[in-house]
Formats: sequence, structure tokens, C-alpha cells
Amino acid sequence: MHLLDVRSLLKVALLAATVSATSLALATDCVPFAEAHHYLGKTRCVTGTVVHVKEGNSGVTFLDFCENYETCPFVVVVFQGDLRRVGDVHRLTGQTIEIKGMVEEYDGRAEIILRHSQQLGDSASLLPPLSKDAAVAPSLPADYDVERGGHYSAGKFKHPKKAKATPTKKQGAPVSIEDPSQP
Repeated sequence: MHLLDVRSLLKVALLAATVSATSLALATDCVPFAEAHHYLGKTRCVTGTVVHVKEGNSGVTFLDFCENYETCPFVVVVFQGDLRRVGDVHRLTGQTIEIKGMVEEYDGRAEIILRHSQQLGDSASLLPPLSKDAAVAPSLPADYDVERGGHYSAGKFKHPKKAKATPTKKQGAPVSIEDPSQP
């Protein structure tokens, strides 16, 4: 082997080692959910397996990473207004996800607020795409009754009222369009 060939091989090996180390560093960029509290106030990627997806008060949805949510050090919060942009988060139950966002503290534990499906990175492919109709919130009739199991009455048909007759004004004598001074 020539000295030039050995140098070329060393350069290729060094380049391959650098590329693999870089890709390994990128793959381990996410921290486990148990360590998320170390990064409060910072934007980080957090990874973990979603154990439960629960509905809370006021339409808030929680992605829990522990069996007992009260002792879990981390939670993902999805507000009702963001669900249309995120998708069906119930499909994430049992899946290992990566979520990127600002790690904040609420009630003594770390949380990330999920506002867009892009925060899930590759995990967003687990969510079904939203249909065009889902982008618009459905409107319910004003007299919709939840207690009646979703049945509602659209009301009773009433014939339109007859229009009141308006009195007509009498017209005056006809006016000639010819000039009276001309014979």
C-alpha cells in the first residue's frame, strides 16, 4: 500500500467516525421525562412512553408518563383550543414519543404544553391527519340539550306574518311636459 492510500483511508475513517458521533449526539438530544425538571425554563426535547391520556377540567388533555399521575415528575398538557392543530392525542397511548418545547413548572412538576403536532417531531406521524371539516369547530344549535342525549328540537314551523298594507298616497293632477307658452 502506498502512503497516499493509507492517508486517504485514515481521512475516510476519521470522517465516518465524526459523522456517526454527530448523528449519535443528535439521537440522544432528548432527555428522559424523569430528568425534565433539570431543564426548567429551557427549550428541550423530552422522551418517554405515554401511559395514559386523560381529559381534565375545561377540556384540558393530559399525557401521563407514569401509572400514578400524582407522583409523576413530568406531564404534557394540551389545551382544548390546540387540539385541532395537534390531532387525536389518544392515539399516543402506549407509544414512546419525543416532544420539544419549553419545560415549565406547574404544581411542582415539569410540563411541556403541546400546541402544534410539529412539537412531536417523528412521533407526529402516529397522529391521524385532520380532515378539512375538523379544522372548523362544529356549531351546535342554540337549544341543544346535553341531558337529552344529544337530541334537540329545531323548533316548530310558523307561517310568516302577512305584510301590513301601507296606505297609498293619492297623486295630484297630471303635469304636462309641453311648454304652455308655445301654441
